[in-house]
Amino acid sequence: MKKIYFLLFVFCILSVSAGLTTAEEPAVTVSTVIETSQDGSHDLPEPLMVLPFVALLIAIATGPIFYHHFWEKNYPAIAMALGSVTIIYYLVVLGDTHSLMHTLAEYLSFIALLASLFIASGGILIKIDRKATPMLNAGILLFGAVIANIIGTTGASMLLIRPFMKINKDRIKPYQIVFFIFIVSNIGGALTPIGDPPLFLGFLRGVEFFWFISNIWYIWLPTILVVTAIFYIIDSRNADDEAESNYSGKIEFQGLKNVGYLLIILISVFIDPGIMSWVPSLAPLPIGIREIIMFSVCYLSYKGADDKILRANEFDFEPIKEVAYLFIGIFATMIPALQLIGHEAKALGDQINAGDFYWATGILSGFLDNAPTYLNFLSAELGKFGMDVNSKADVLSFELAHPLYLQAISVAAVFFGAMTYIGNGPNFMVKSISERAGVKMPSFFAYMVKYSIPILIPIFTLVWLIFYYGKG
Repeated sequence: MKKIYFLLFVFCILSVSAGLTTAEEPAVTVSTVIETSQDGSHDLPEPLMVLPFVALLIAIATGPIFYHHFWEKNYPAIAMALGSVTIIYYLVVLGDTHSLMHTLAEYLSFIALLASLFIASGGILIKIDRKATPMLNAGILLFGAVIANIIGTTGASMLLIRPFMKINKDRIKPYQIVFFIFIVSNIGGALTPIGDPPLFLGFLRGVEFFWFISNIWYIWLPTILVVTAIFYIIDSRNADDEAESNYSGKIEFQGLKNVGYLLIILISVFIDPGIMSWVPSLAPLPIGIREIIMFSVCYLSYKGADDKILRANEFDFEPIKEVAYLFIGIFATMIPALQLIGHEAKALGDQINAGDFYWATGILSGFLDNAPTYLNFLSAELGKFGMDVNSKADVLSFELAHPLYLQAISVAAVFFGAMTYIGNGPNFMVKSISERAGVKMPSFFAYMVKYSIPILIPIFTLVWLIFYYGKG
């Protein structure tokens, strides 16, 4: 019964925000190696401290619908004010600076990666002068799913969303952007540690680099194909009979030097003391060499970008600004929820099977940042078998002895990030870019009710039934 209570506890924390939308990757989110689970030297927060997080989710969901102008003007202040409530509680009541510093380090890593990929990709222009057909659109989504494992879901999303919209400029519909978020911004990045931040954190903890592709590809491939097939069927109903002769069929690529900046970002992902012993730690500073490189790329790639390309991409900083403000509030207010859930997961770990871990990790990854969620449940899984998440030897032993458990949380953390707008960083960025281009995106409620719940939940349930039901 205790594991049932645990799952109910997870659902209760999110019950007020059920139907809201939501934030991975990283794509390749390069979060500093941290744990957001409860530090033994401090007391657990009061359950009531989850309320600022719930209030922020409600504001994100209702603001653009019911008080749009007020929200657009004041969302930074709202996010930071609610975040400040949690920060003050941890400082004054708990005296816990440890959790706050770890969260700050994670946020800076998160925003450094997203900002650098966003700005560097903004200086790259892809022109596809072909007729927008369901087959071409499906091909772009499949291509994005593949390259998401090379340049991260954030990199793939920022590189392809603008050409995807331009190809469909005469027939663009919100569902096309939603499926882009499903496939390119989330599910696609499940095969490598570069693809999505939770997997990268697992890699830093000791999971072998190629473990993910060898243990997840046979879940990833049918899931991607099924979601793409559903998109193709829906998109076929939106097809037109415009003559093919209006198009040259050419594909142009401009901004090659910014590809170099993308490579620098990807290389910097591995510049971490946990991977390369010669890399100096900048502790107690909340950033490392990696983040300094990424923030430098932000400046250099923007200053060196071709103005014509930036204008053609309609590039501005509003999407990354919105993500930066909202997620600083999300990262702060979610600390109590993560710690309470992490505590319960460790306490009940011996009674939770792989299927339970799949659903718990997935549900929380849709509403909380999936990187710390993944770490909490990775820690709980190792604790279930008497192992320590801080020991690379233990993580390697766990990977070899209990691959089903590791697979369950890895798949769930990446896949379920598509459930809400804040389930993964690129989701909100794609939404913002699309809205600024004139696409009327569904509200937070509509995104879940019309798209993610009816389309994704049946697919994810099928994954559970085939691979995890009654196992472990």
